[in-house]
Amino acid sequence: MTSPEHFGTNQNGSANQDYCSYCFKNGAFTQNMTMDEMIQHCAQFVDEFNKDNETKLTREEAILQMKAFFPTLKRWIK
Repeated sequence: MTSPEHFGTNQNGSANQDYCSYCFKNGAFTQNMTMDEMIQHCAQFVDEFNKDNETKLTREEAILQMKAFFPTLKRWIK
């Protein structure tokens, strides 16, 4: 996350440093789903992601990367 609008918000409206604006708003997660469900949800946006990146990923490559990365995120750490 590189700019203020990328950060989620706490219940008091302040920026949340742990979660993005797509995942966390007003102190709560925007989606109630498992990590695997979130990966499948995010995979539908691969074409949009590819527009702004030199490296183009297939849906399958993106899913593999998310399966490696998501378990390191605070929300999914067990």
